[in-house]
Amino acid sequence: MIQSKRLSTRCSTFAKSLVLLACLLGFLLSAGRYPLASASGSVPSASVSAVETIQFHSRLVNAILPYNVILPPDYRASSATRYPVLYLLHGFGGHYSDWVTRTNVADYAAQYRMIVVMPEGNNGWYTDSAGVASDKYESYILRELIPDVQKRYRTIEARYGRAVAGLSMGGYGALKFGLKTPETFAFVGSLSGALAAPAWTEDDLKNLKSIRDSVFSVFGSVGSETRKANDIYEMTRGLSAARVAALPYIYLDCGTEDFLIGLNQQFAALLREKKIPHEYRELPGDHNWAYWDQQVPEVLQLAAQKLRRPRAVSREMKRPPRRK
Repeated sequence: MIQSKRLSTRCSTFAKSLVLLACLLGFLLSAGRYPLASASGSVPSASVSAVETIQFHSRLVNAILPYNVILPPDYRASSATRYPVLYLLHGFGGHYSDWVTRTNVADYAAQYRMIVVMPEGNNGWYTDSAGVASDKYESYILRELIPDVQKRYRTIEARYGRAVAGLSMGGYGALKFGLKTPETFAFVGSLSGALAAPAWTEDDLKNLKSIRDSVFSVFGSVGSETRKANDIYEMTRGLSAARVAALPYIYLDCGTEDFLIGLNQQFAALLREKKIPHEYRELPGDHNWAYWDQQVPEVLQLAAQKLRRPRAVSREMKRPPRRK
């Protein structure tokens, strides 16, 4: 009964915003012996980032899933330095190219010694689908994308050198990755997160066919095991003290005019209740690219601050002993 009331509250909050969502839907659719870079290290003021596109074939999804990569200005100047990585996820109806083409993220990222990777997630909610066996967008990120990035680029291959953030659907995905695989990321961030997608019902989405089809294809029918396994509210409520201590640092924000602000407020309240270290911000803005372009510099800055070598790690990385 308690769980039913919680679900009803979340769905009610969402339902009140359906008119706004319908108006916005069209818009949404249109480390070893190598030296390690500090993400917040200084770079020349006139520096420019390089952007590359990788055409990656996913065996799990059985499709080409391109991803864009922003390289720090000094990346080519060294053949040895390893860099932290921020994975930046797009929203529903979007694609891997959105961040580069619809914000100034490449210019903002030039201030940091950090690689930014923007993968293709289609409308898969960064989740292994309940309805389509090959739509394994959670496993793709963790088991294929991250290893491929580490193979192609000089990255810090440790938790403290890895972050994930995203907008809307991508904000949900980023927080879910942090909760489900806290050993993988040191920082997770959400902008305007669509955080309650696994709880959405037919009634919630009756006038939003494209979202309805996506949600039910990915998460299955109401009450499915996939919905339960990917509901970040229920995941958070069930965290033990030990699990809380192992979580990455969580950041989330939402515009005060955004139709999803109620869901973000509820999740922030839950984080406070569980005493989970986090930062939550509300700022003037709507569910649009003007807001996300304004806020992505904050995500870059916070990621750069959090992606630091832990104090227990020696400044001089010790080489493994030679075999006799």
